[in-house]
Amino acid sequence: MFLKPYKMLAYSKRSFCKLNVKSLTSQASARHKQTHFGFEVVEEDQKQEKVHKVFENVAQDYDVMNDVMSLGVHRFWKDYFISKLSPTNNTKLLDVAGGTGDIAFRFINYVQNYKLDNCHVTVTDINSHMLNVGQIRSKALHHNSDLIDWKEGNAEHLPFEDNTFNAYTIAFGIRNCTHIDKVLNEAYRVLQPGGRFLCLEFSHLENSAAQWMYDQYSFQVIPILGQLVAQQWKPYQYLVESIRQFPRQDIFKNMVEEAGFRQVVYENLTFGVVAIHSGFKL
Repeated sequence: MFLKPYKMLAYSKRSFCKLNVKSLTSQASARHKQTHFGFEVVEEDQKQEKVHKVFENVAQDYDVMNDVMSLGVHRFWKDYFISKLSPTNNTKLLDVAGGTGDIAFRFINYVQNYKLDNCHVTVTDINSHMLNVGQIRSKALHHNSDLIDWKEGNAEHLPFEDNTFNAYTIAFGIRNCTHIDKVLNEAYRVLQPGGRFLCLEFSHLENSAAQWMYDQYSFQVIPILGQLVAQQWKPYQYLVESIRQFPRQDIFKNMVEEAGFRQVVYENLTFGVVAIHSGFKL
């Protein structure tokens, strides 16, 4: 009779140990989740560092390469993007992953052209090298410093209070983030009720033949251009691969809705080479 409690205790200890092993294994697995870096599979905690290195390497030639790769079409996409935002008086814009200032500068031009009052843009980017390029460009353009701020920050953990902005833009940046859902949740958090989310990103063509031709250009030509213009092959190989890994338009639309946004719609530009997704925090 005295053996039974001992046996029960021994069994309890063994069970406890098994549970602990399972728990530790689960925790270790969570710590080592994998994701994609282009077509390469990497640990989640490695991707941010790798992406940071890519943009550190291409920062100085980033805008020139945008012109070369898109034959200048990216300028029209971005102009149209700002026209879709259609800023009004009192617009407080957060432009995420906007280091070199392309979207922010268009916003400032729009504000000045339409003589809007009490408007401001905050540019945030995880990469200080990209922000440095943007700030140098802004000074060269003699922007009013009261209209624009620069802040280093991670799109997945924005350094801003809840309900701070009434407009949020992210252009050609969200596909480089490790957790797209966290980026969208943060966008929702920092927007005020009634605030608008707008995303411009490379997407997927509607026509399979056109997609094939686009793939040939992307994989066969763009890395070569990167080497010739910026002396960087691998970063542009990654950028092409990252485009193919980004969700299709309808899937991304569902992700935006899951973050809490309403009236979510998307519009394809250039047959779906890029798409604009729009939603509101209601």
